[in-house]
Amino acid sequence: MDVNKYALFADIAETRNFTKSGERMGYTQPGVSHILKAMENELGFPLFLRSKQGVTLTPNARDMLPLVRKLLAVNEQLEQTIASINGLERGHLIIASFVSISRNWLPSIIYEFRKEYPGIEIELLEGGTDDIVGWVENSIADFGLLSKKHASSLNWLPLYEDPLVAVLPETEPYISMDRFSLSKMKDQPFIISAEGTDYDVHAALIKEKITPNTLLSSKDDSTIVSMVANHLGISILPSLVVNGAHKKVKTLPLEPYYSRQLGIGMRTQSTLTPAARHFIEYIQATLPDLITDEKHADLE
Repeated sequence: MDVNKYALFADIAETRNFTKSGERMGYTQPGVSHILKAMENELGFPLFLRSKQGVTLTPNARDMLPLVRKLLAVNEQLEQTIASINGLERGHLIIASFVSISRNWLPSIIYEFRKEYPGIEIELLEGGTDDIVGWVENSIADFGLLSKKHASSLNWLPLYEDPLVAVLPETEPYISMDRFSLSKMKDQPFIISAEGTDYDVHAALIKEKITPNTLLSSKDDSTIVSMVANHLGISILPSLVVNGAHKKVKTLPLEPYYSRQLGIGMRTQSTLTPAARHFIEYIQATLPDLITDEKHADLE
């Protein structure tokens, strides 16, 4: 079976652009048109609708897409298993991740991984919880690096407990505090992560029966930090998110204590490609030293 045409179909479903997908996969525009026309003739129904707004999938193509993604995932697993037998010299690995994880942990882990497996191409997809769960469930990503909250549909491998912290401007009265009571959130203008991006902060507020005076929300953690630094309000974020931002804002432990569990979400162990399995092994081997180094840097 020629899976390349199905790979092109899945890529167009993602980009919604024939030209962009053709460039990404090394096809000319006439080549893309020829492959799609041949597929439609073979399948007996059209795949895409073309309009001024762009390219959209037909209903039949939408029904077919999840199966095509599973086919491509199994094909990649087969190719990597063969490559693994011969030394794992080639392959493609797609990792879905929180931005805070890809910024703080993945550079060092990828560096160590590529020293042994330079032929493995790695692609990162960054997003919130809902994005990552969807990418993994639909075989778009090999596995996800995210919080356990609202990821119950995935098989879970725990990695790290990340404390939630209060994020405050470097002004009084915050500058002289050594911890921050969640009950004080009721009286302050609050900036919150958008639901679907982060569930742990929302869950902590609900458990404490606190309805903050929410003025702003954002899907981007760095935007929230910047808003706090510019005295637009206060916030709660995971500690890893504000790592490296201490010069702009003050962070304090919460009272009572709350945290999020970070880990690896996957469909099943059996569906992991050899490259994915090896990369997860590198995460488990490298992460303890990374966390120790980060804690030492915070103390300096």
